[in-house]
Amino acid sequence: MATRRGSDDAGTARAILDVAERLVQVRGFNGFSYADIAAQLQISKAALHYHFASKADLGEALIVRYAARFADALAAVEATGAPASAKLADYTALYLQVLQSGRMCLCGMLAAEYQTLPQPMRDALIRFFDENERWLEILLEQGRSAGSLRFAGSARDTARMIVGGLEGAMLVARPYGDAARFQAAAASLLAGLLADPSEPAEERPNPAAVVTA
Repeated sequence: MATRRGSDDAGTARAILDVAERLVQVRGFNGFSYADIAAQLQISKAALHYHFASKADLGEALIVRYAARFADALAAVEATGAPASAKLADYTALYLQVLQSGRMCLCGMLAAEYQTLPQPMRDALIRFFDENERWLEILLEQGRSAGSLRFAGSARDTARMIVGGLEGAMLVARPYGDAARFQAAAASLLAGLLADPSEPAEERPNPAAVVTA
């Protein structure tokens, strides 16, 4: 009986996170309340508070879960053993898939509301971007050493440019409802990093894309 209750609790918590994530990606963190989640799941607000005592707790849990999925996606990209240029294309595809689903990057949306977020959420948000930049920094160094990527300055600065460029391209594409705008911006960004611009990064199914859906 205790096992059944624990399973039910985990399922409810997961459903709460799923609904809250969609709401953040469409409306932003300050654009929904516990009442919105309760209405969608047809549960009481008391049940929500049982799993996540405050909205701040819920927000932090959202970032931690999203970051874990993104880390799994990066690990899947790394496991392909593809050239750095192809891995970089796979990385941009993670963002594209979210945009094509009618959503925004969860952490990108939260970054726009950073000043209004509680400190634990701010800290978790910075960790997400730091981890992405570290992964890209290593990839860029590998690509430059192998001769498939080229860029001026440090790998760290270039990694920051990539994250900022992709997040910004998502935001600009959003009001137009046009993922092609993002794709064009991402393609231009990648082309500027290829050692041989005449050979664009191979377009292929992203093995990790489903992880961030």
